[in-house]
Amino acid sequence: MHILIIEDDLRVAELIQRGLQEQGFVTSIAYDGHWGLKLALQNDYDLIITDIILPKLDGIELCKQIRQTKPDMLIIMLTALGTTDDKVEGFDAGADDYLVKPFEMRELIVRARALLKRNTRATNPIGFILRYADLEINLHTKRVKRGEKEISLTPKEFKLLEYMMQNPERVLSRVEIAEKVWDTHFDTGTNFMNVYINYLRKKIDREFEQKLIHTKSGMGFMLILE
Repeated sequence: MHILIIEDDLRVAELIQRGLQEQGFVTSIAYDGHWGLKLALQNDYDLIITDIILPKLDGIELCKQIRQTKPDMLIIMLTALGTTDDKVEGFDAGADDYLVKPFEMRELIVRARALLKRNTRATNPIGFILRYADLEINLHTKRVKRGEKEISLTPKEFKLLEYMMQNPERVLSRVEIAEKVWDTHFDTGTNFMNVYINYLRKKIDREFEQKLIHTKSGMGFMLILE
């Protein structure tokens, strides 16, 4: 497994590199966003670990540009910015996971292994088109439609909706969604999950009489036609 580290702090970059190499990973380092983008687009990496605050090109824009060419690239963002809005911005840019500094090296390794494991799992066995009621998503093209209306989703919104459509008419707890969609255990006491559910509701339900995304008080969320 080859991992690209994009981090302008030499000490932090070398600490991450040493920790990953001790676990058997092959690593490369870029010390600014511009060089990191060039390496990311020119080479095949299994995972990219990038800081958000970078010289020449920040991590948010870096992630967006990588996603345009390599939509399936796995990306972990590292940052000292840890508010809900910061995390939402990171995930909306296309990050698969988000780790706030300072962090334990072993936590980064666990997150990296979880993403890499998820990426090697077989694709959805029921096919690349998922449908529920008049809602349809295409796992190959990433297109979403409800009725005749095309709906634009961010990468993380798409992953959340995909999981809900793979598990319709079943209550999904916050912990389950955190594990299956984000491959992580973040503080479920924050409003982070509510932010993304509300995003989906605005795009999926707001213009339609029949609502599909429902909150089950004290239990979680459910995709169901009621």
